[in-house]
Amino acid sequence: MEGIDKLLAPIAGRPMLAWTLEAIAASPVVGRIVVVASPANIETIEGAPWLPERVSRVVVGGERRQVSVAAGMDALHGDSDRSGRVVLVHDGARPLVTGPLIESVARATELHGAAIPVVPVAETVKRVAGEVVAETVDRSELVTAQTPQGVRAGLLARAYEQFPPDGPETWTDEAALLEACRIPVHVVPGDPSNIKVTTPADLRRVESMVAGARSPRVGIGHDSHPFGPGGPLALGGIVVDGAPRLHGHSDGDVVLHAVADALLGAAALGDLGRLFPADGRTPRGIASTDLLAEVLRRVEAAGWRPLSVDLTIVAARPRLADHLEPMRDAIAALLVLDREAVNVKASSGNLDGSEGAGRGISAMVVATLAVAS
Repeated sequence: MEGIDKLLAPIAGRPMLAWTLEAIAASPVVGRIVVVASPANIETIEGAPWLPERVSRVVVGGERRQVSVAAGMDALHGDSDRSGRVVLVHDGARPLVTGPLIESVARATELHGAAIPVVPVAETVKRVAGEVVAETVDRSELVTAQTPQGVRAGLLARAYEQFPPDGPETWTDEAALLEACRIPVHVVPGDPSNIKVTTPADLRRVESMVAGARSPRVGIGHDSHPFGPGGPLALGGIVVDGAPRLHGHSDGDVVLHAVADALLGAAALGDLGRLFPADGRTPRGIASTDLLAEVLRRVEAAGWRPLSVDLTIVAARPRLADHLEPMRDAIAALLVLDREAVNVKASSGNLDGSEGAGRGISAMVVATLAVAS
């Protein structure tokens, strides 16, 4: 890799490992994830905003693959020591793994005990002696192995008893260890696009494939708050003097809350309530501009950037006509957008609901994200 730490190498605005973990965490068959990393990367990965919630531990690996996998198994000890538990081992350098492939390996492992995805060898294979071709190898029974590789935890534990991870033997993958123990390994069709990054050229290829596959995303956000005691009113990133404050754990800015939820929705990062619960974990009265700034940071860490925002405010009071353009400017500045990419409009609510009756304000937002360049 010419000195590049490939797992943290940027692909479309975020590290390769972030892409790999996102793909794994999105699979419904995956319950917990342990990341095994080099000592130099532990702190960076543990504090990364792109780390999925399903990652339960980040642990130090070893000089050889088998030692690292054993460290990961130890970290999963609470669940994976049950003999029937399916464990999947995946290369962090395979960021294009798909959900169907993960699920196919998991199903085959559950049925057979151990399984790996394979791809037939497409090229003619030669055995060479020095700089001369010695013979052509029959490729009809040859395949290349991919990951994730699946095994029931009990079978892997049995293999470790026969060949301890710190022993003299070196295994290039889990299947090789199981083969040595005469444990059958089932095969399932692999995915040619599930490439392993081993050279800078591979990295460029993956980046091109990711960029081509990531179309703009759209998210919808909505929030509503009743009026509360005191003032002034925080709305759309500005302060409206003479209007009562909206009740809430934060400053009650329904517009910025809806913008934040729309961004999180488009990036598939959950919602504002999960990030900032209305309890002691979130400071009471926190400015919604701070909440939106943290949401924007997470969206950008996930490899996205805001492209446009369209929002509608529903409120019978106060009159908002004179405040729409200042809100537009404030939101554009917060999202680092040109003002032409932000549209703010308002409705009186036509006497319908709490907003129309003047008891509160709501906001609906549609946000579009593009791949970060």
